[in-house]
This record gives sequence, structure tokens and C-alpha cells, in this order.
Amino acid sequence: MALYLGVMSGTSLDGLDIALIEQGEQPELLATHYLPMPGDLRQELLALCSSGPDEIARAALSENRWATLAGEGIRQLLARQGLQADAIRAIGSHGQTIRHEPARGFTVQIGNPALLAELTGISVVADFRRRDVAAGGQGAPLVPAFHETLFGHLGKHLAVLNVGGFSNLSLIEQDKPVHGFDCGPGNVLLDAWIERKHGQAYDADGAWAASGVVQAGLLNALLADPFFAGSGPKSTGREVFNLAWLDGHLARLPAYRDEDVQATLLELTARSIIDSLINAQQGTEALLVCGGGARNGALMARLGQLLPEARVTSTGAHGVDPDWVEAMAFAWLAHCCLEGIPANRPSVTAAKGLRVLGAIYPA
Repeated sequence: MALYLGVMSGTSLDGLDIALIEQGEQPELLATHYLPMPGDLRQELLALCSSGPDEIARAALSENRWATLAGEGIRQLLARQGLQADAIRAIGSHGQTIRHEPARGFTVQIGNPALLAELTGISVVADFRRRDVAAGGQGAPLVPAFHETLFGHLGKHLAVLNVGGFSNLSLIEQDKPVHGFDCGPGNVLLDAWIERKHGQAYDADGAWAASGVVQAGLLNALLADPFFAGSGPKSTGREVFNLAWLDGHLARLPAYRDEDVQATLLELTARSIIDSLINAQQGTEALLVCGGGARNGALMARLGQLLPEARVTSTGAHGVDPDWVEAMAFAWLAHCCLEGIPANRPSVTAAKGLRVLGAIYPA
């Protein structure tokens, strides 16, 4: 039984999730630690998501800070668990995505894994996405293979939904390869809009969205984006869906109340998920939700209304904390790399074939 750490920082940029797992027949979550992202580092990482001056130096300095933060979080978690560095076989570090443009042949995650290995004294596996892109794939989502490992035994027409900054689905059926794809914006626009209007990092429980009224004209304009017309495999990011994209639509439409924009953005998230699910999987029996969106009561209720034939629950109903699935996934991906187990799924990313993902930085 080997111990692994997974470090995940998603597109929401709210902080670093660190998960300690034991890898036996099934991965088991043993401990977790969360570190909020310092405000100035968050702004710098956000700025790196679009072109600007002196990007290479700024990216290098930012990833050093990111690795230092991750190293400190790992030190705190191990101390709390009474573990030494040599008890951990490897860290699976996702890093921070600053660009994801597979159509142009690249995806970029920064996080200086060499520095993280140096600071922790633990081997680091990182850079998981680029091998899939090199093989002609989207490089995302990578979690469907892990969802299959965790939930495949449930033996039904199952969908696992991750709602972070962006949303992605894993479709699991017996005797079929797992399928999956990005659906569109998850929390990214909801968070950005409430931050602009109220200075809050997120809309707690979807309460502000629930106070508004969905505006059909705005919703239809947003859903007309070409991304929503395509079926999987597909992936997206801040390069497509951001405040400038929303502002461009708002400028061409009548003025709306702020809370009505928020309500419409929540409907966009829910509709883009359920429309793509219905299009891709017939007879879905259960939808298991993880990521921050699982704690948005208004979103969960709307998903249930749009998919009345299925049971919509958090992954917590099956014993897996929804906040820690992605960090667990990258710990598991480190295990797969070290064991030479292919962890991409061509049915998800459209890569030319199965590939072992990740680059190893020895302790």
C-alpha cells in the first residue's frame, strides 16, 4: 500500500487542494489540507491567462511562489499526520493552467515541479496534460479515468459531473469505454460577476442567482457560442469564457438587473451541462456531482429539475467528498505514471491512443 499526495489548483484560482491517499485496490482518501490562494498571486496568475509584457519572467516567478505555497501546505499536512517525507511515494502536482489551446497544439500548466521536489524531498510527477496533446488529444478532461475507477462498480448508466471553474462530464456505462468532455463554464462566470458587483469570491449556495430572474434573450445569446454546438471530445478554458466575453454580449442587449445576469449565468451552467449530457448518454440513471458546484444549492436543484428521470446527488452520497475528487485524481495519476499505466482515455480526449501521462522529478 503506497501513499501519494495530490495537489490541485483549478481555474477558479481560489486555493490549493492537497489530498493524501492510500493506493490499494481502490484509492482511499486519508487526509486533506486547503491553502487559500494569496490575493496578489491569484491576480498575477489570472493576468498570465492572457498576453502581456514580460510573460516568461512573470510566469517563472509566479510558479516559484506557487511551488513554495504547495510545499508549505504539504509540510503542514505531513506534520499533522505525523508522517515523514520518505513515507510518501510521490506527489502528483497538476500545477496551474495559464493557457489551454489544444486546437493550436499546446496547453501550459506552471508550478515548478523541480522546486517542489527540492522543497519537500519527495518525488514529483507533473505536466500530465501535454503528453495527451502531443498525441493529438485535447489534454482535458483527465479525470474521467479516475471517475471510472471510483464509481464504475456502481454498474448503471452513470454520469459524474465536476463543476469547478469549468464543468466536465464523465459518462460511465458497463462494457463501454468511459466518455467525457468539457460542458462549458461552471463557476467561472458566476464567481467573476459577483466579485465585480459585490466584491465576493463566490455566490454562496447560489443565493444571489436565486434572487434573480433568468433572461431568455441573454441566455439564448450566450448559448449561441460555437463551443456549445460541438459534441465531445472538447475542452475549454478562460481563453473562451471570461468577463470580456460576457461584456461583449451584454453590450449588444438591453440593460439587465445584476441579479438577473447572475440567474442567467447559473442557468447557462445548468443548461450547458444537461443539454450535453442528454445528447451524449441515453437513460442516465444517476448524476454524481463533485467540485465546488456540488455545494451550490440553487445549481443542484436546477440540475435535478432539468434531469427529472435521474437521481442527482453529490459524490458524498457514495462516500467520496466532492471537494477532494480532483486532488485525489492527481495523486492517482502520479501512481499511474510510476507504474507505467496509461491514464488518458482516447474516447474522452481524442488522442491517437493510450498514453502514460506525466513527467517525473525524482526527490
